[in-house]
Amino acid sequence: MSATPVAINVKLNARLQPEHRLQLFEDPLDAMLEGAGIGEIMGGGTALSEEGEVEYGDLEIQLHDAAALPNLIEALEQLGAPKGSLIQREGEPDLAFGITEGLGLYLNGTDLPDEVYEQCDSNYVFDQIVERIDGHGEVCSWWQGPSETALYLYGASFDTMAERIADLLASYPLCQGARVVQIA
Repeated sequence: MSATPVAINVKLNARLQPEHRLQLFEDPLDAMLEGAGIGEIMGGGTALSEEGEVEYGDLEIQLHDAAALPNLIEALEQLGAPKGSLIQREGEPDLAFGITEGLGLYLNGTDLPDEVYEQCDSNYVFDQIVERIDGHGEVCSWWQGPSETALYLYGASFDTMAERIADLLASYPLCQGARVVQIA
């Protein structure tokens, strides 16, 4: 008896710009699926808020057989799929998966004194965060909105990432009034 292909939508609970979703998930996952002979990615998309911030990403996948679903989930989790991600199939309940936690750091882009924006550099903030969370997470994407700039960090523990950047947020002028939000 031959297997029946199954269409799956993967709703990634990740705030990734399309190019970051492609780099971190689509390309490596497609290679894994095709290499194992169990399926392929058919497309993807990005859901945006009214302000243009990424809310989540979708991957449209065709598995050659529904029995390969555990392999798909394992591959996505190996790639760092965030908690709260979902497998969606027609006629089936959503299936939650994911292993990483997410931290959104929102820098105030409009309300600080002018000299803070003139004297401080968001690239410095980025570099300092990368250094501080090394081995505990990574900055996977970012967004520049009308009044805030967000950096999206993903790692094993939201609390650990928040603790490791707390001194930077408390001391660097550009981080005044920054919001830290758990996003996964």
